[in-house]
Amino acid sequence: MTYTVNCSILLTELPLLERPAAAKAAGFDAVEFWWPFAEAVPADKDVDAFVVAIQAAGVQLSGLNFFAGDMPGGDRGLVSWTGREAEFADNIDVVVGIAERTGTKAFNALYGNRLEGSTPEAQDELGLRNLVAAARGVAKVGGTVLLEPVSGTAAYPLKTAADAIDVIGRVREAGAENIRLLADFYHLAVNGDDVAAVIEEHAKDFGHIQIADNPGRGAPGSGQLPLGEWISRSRELGYSGYIGLEYKAPQAEAFAWAIRPVAG
Repeated sequence: MTYTVNCSILLTELPLLERPAAAKAAGFDAVEFWWPFAEAVPADKDVDAFVVAIQAAGVQLSGLNFFAGDMPGGDRGLVSWTGREAEFADNIDVVVGIAERTGTKAFNALYGNRLEGSTPEAQDELGLRNLVAAARGVAKVGGTVLLEPVSGTAAYPLKTAADAIDVIGRVREAGAENIRLLADFYHLAVNGDDVAAVIEEHAKDFGHIQIADNPGRGAPGSGQLPLGEWISRSRELGYSGYIGLEYKAPQAEAFAWAIRPVAG
């Protein structure tokens, strides 16, 4: 099983730049991050420090989010956020620059919450333009844009796989083929989606899988979701990518469930 550790939600007891090495020490060869900076266009020295931390740890940066705004404050992406178009465009360039240095191929573009000062139609029109621009940007490095249904935020409009697949279809119709579903089994399950049915219909086209158990968004085995079965079935149906570990757990017990080689 090829796991990648989401170092934005795991190993948070450590400074961010120490987490890739900690993931490696725990026996993993790949990591993924939400946007690891406070702004869409960070200082060059901060980007350099992030890239060096990945390279020095000897891990693959398997996935990276586009800048999503103030996540702790409730923001969930700029893709459909009217008024921040230039900020998102500038962020695409930074993301591509990091990808050129790290070999990253998967890029999660959180769609953005519904806004009181804009209509859903205007936001969706902007979302389409921004996703096309993002897909064309990461195409330069052979990358794929990922679109993710998310739970826990009422204003976020993509809650089921069907919601995201509808948007993906429109992006492809606009001429950008390199966009796929990010199937986060936790988010889908919490939102009431039929995860098993989603797998049967779409597993071969998944761009990425992420997992956490429910209730609690904890480690596999801490809740009631049949994550192992879902992963196995996705593999049987053609998914061959990473499994992103995107759950909450203290460092000391974060990976106790996993069978893995431990660096010695």
